[in-house]
Amino acid sequence: MEAIKTIELTKMYGQARGIDHLDLKVEAGDFFGFIGPNGAGKSTTIRTLLGLMRPTSGTGEIFGLDIVQQREMILQKTGYLPSEAIFYPNMKVKDILEFSSRLRKMDCQKEAKYLCERLQLDPFKKIETLSLGNRKKVAIVCALQHRPDLLILDEPTTGLDPLMQKVFFDILHERNQEGTTIFLSSHVLSEIQRHCTRAAIIREGKIIACDTIDVLAKTKAKRVNIHGSVAVDTLTGIRDLKEGKDTLSFLYSGDMLTLLHTLSTGDVQDLSISEPDLEEIFLHYYEKEENI
Repeated sequence: MEAIKTIELTKMYGQARGIDHLDLKVEAGDFFGFIGPNGAGKSTTIRTLLGLMRPTSGTGEIFGLDIVQQREMILQKTGYLPSEAIFYPNMKVKDILEFSSRLRKMDCQKEAKYLCERLQLDPFKKIETLSLGNRKKVAIVCALQHRPDLLILDEPTTGLDPLMQKVFFDILHERNQEGTTIFLSSHVLSEIQRHCTRAAIIREGKIIACDTIDVLAKTKAKRVNIHGSVAVDTLTGIRDLKEGKDTLSFLYSGDMLTLLHTLSTGDVQDLSISEPDLEEIFLHYYEKEENI
């Protein structure tokens, strides 16, 4: 069963583009990444899926429920972590968490206590005294404490230190192993590569690629790092050339024998040829779209 399904989902702000004929499928139980820079349409997609904004056209479903007609039923099954955590400043953390659980007509005290302990969050502090990272922790507990079937996370690690990021992702993987679907929207590509099994890349409101992380990462390009002196200006298929003192680094998608021949004519003291990381793959997809 699909946890999320959209067909030509579109949201316009007057004449301005939000998302444009978005076709997206996320299987139940998946750990899915949603990749794109700021302004690509990630947050608009999420807010439209959750019924916080009405789509201009197209359709969307969460667990088979229509995002417009069955919004309340969807919210019962979903935990949402927005990119910015804003709460009533004079309330204590425990009061915010209780308020959130009462809105859902659930008793989440046991799970809230457990999550606060895992995230090292003091439930007796006032919101106005908390750092950005600790306010984000409050938002995380609000999203997770009712143990939803689907977690929609919009830039979730902003403000968290590296230790807390690890704890947070440990919790997500535990939930995912229990069957929870994770939809992780981020522009931190290393997070997507490290934690997700599938991902979609969005550009200017449109999905330009969607597949497993392994498939998305398979391109003909290789990252070449050279220590020494080599003339590579005659090579074709070079992108992202970076030159330093006695160093060269570039993405290469040309003929490998030609590359090796060129290297043999220079002074190569050290050499590495490796697969590019997801950030470089991401740029590859964006550049490919621009050249279409």
